[in-house]
Amino acid sequence: MKRVAKPVFFILAILILVLSYFATFGLHTQYGDIDTTIIKGIGDIRWGIDIRGGVEATFKPADGVDATDEEIEAAKAIIETRLVSSNITDYELYADPSSNRIIVRFPWKEDETEFDAKSAIEEISATAELTFRPGNSYTSTDINAEGETVYKTPKGDTETVLMDGSNVESAQAGLDGTEYVVQLKLKDASVFQDITTKYLNQVVSIWLDDEMITAPTVSATVTNGEAVINGMKNAEEAQNLATKINAGALPFKLETTSFGSVSPTLGESALVAMAYAAVVALIFMAIFLIVMYRLPGFIAVITLLGQLSLSVVAVSGFFTVIPSFTMTLPGIAGMILSIGMGADANIITAERIREEIRAGKTIDGAVIAGTKGSFWAIFDGNVTVIIVSIILMLVFGPVNILSGIFGPSTTGTIYSFGYTLLVGVIANFVMGVGASRLMVKSASGIKLFRKKWLFGGAGK
Repeated sequence: MKRVAKPVFFILAILILVLSYFATFGLHTQYGDIDTTIIKGIGDIRWGIDIRGGVEATFKPADGVDATDEEIEAAKAIIETRLVSSNITDYELYADPSSNRIIVRFPWKEDETEFDAKSAIEEISATAELTFRPGNSYTSTDINAEGETVYKTPKGDTETVLMDGSNVESAQAGLDGTEYVVQLKLKDASVFQDITTKYLNQVVSIWLDDEMITAPTVSATVTNGEAVINGMKNAEEAQNLATKINAGALPFKLETTSFGSVSPTLGESALVAMAYAAVVALIFMAIFLIVMYRLPGFIAVITLLGQLSLSVVAVSGFFTVIPSFTMTLPGIAGMILSIGMGADANIITAERIREEIRAGKTIDGAVIAGTKGSFWAIFDGNVTVIIVSIILMLVFGPVNILSGIFGPSTTGTIYSFGYTLLVGVIANFVMGVGASRLMVKSASGIKLFRKKWLFGGAGK
């Protein structure tokens, strides 16, 4: 067997422990009264309506607009795009074209403390006229609530409208290398190609009603309808700009006819109970693995911790530019189920190694035969679960392939279960199959651990 370097065991163990710490507690900095989140932890997860409750609101076209059925459906689709782009998957959204109404229910934001329903609905209902204009000349300035300068009222050539928000399909905050950006997707690529060709190396500003929200310089001709706005200072600025651009894409302004809070169907007490149950289960699982399988069992406990941490990372958003996934109780159940599958993967490998040891093979021979012989059994079992998870996400997710049969109210809970199960199984491949095997092979080369009883044998 080609041995894995001895330090690999310790390096992977330390990396997993560090990842576990940051996945749990995140990384925050405090400067005066300003708390800045650098890495998101469990406390930054957006909890679903079933755990924390949320907001219910009814919208209608403002200013007495008699919207067509197609316009109501378009407004609904844009609101849904905003919800999904913010990783708000636990929502209910209905359109009633006959009465020009759109009804939506969605959970509170992860950092919400005031539980102000009126403020919360602005996250998805704010709308204004979005325009793209040449240059960045303005008539006056103002100071907003955050103390930032706001440039108002275009003048001169900037009064010319090159394109409006009807051509914007979506705007999303993202990362380009280490730089925060906003990614634009346009409906008619030819319109934006003409603009970026004519104004190459010139400023094209973007306005929301009378306010200039950004003024980037055109650095290249955009031919595929996908543009990037760079120069964002941080993730929050990128997300705010994306939200404002999306706000201007609605076919008409919305006004709220009614709103209110939605009580949680289960409540945070159910979350606490499930958390305690998960911790107790993990402790008993750890004891079982170590007692039964010794060194491979101990390594399994470490990699299970890594698997759980990767699952939390996929839910919390981890990096501030990524919105937190909406977590429901079924989502937690999916995560726990995937941990059980991770334990099973480690047990299969440990059993094979123990069988080879008891058959008289050397430690090196038993490790290579055991890890090789168990791979396909683990692979087949996990791939079938991945297929089921993807089907659940497609049926009950934002695409709502079969929503006409099952109804939109099932979207958040079952989608959340499928998502956490999927990322948990993928994390199992990374930790339970990849890292675990590397650590076992590395540990088998360390003199202190080269004892057959540590790998399940009877002798020393």
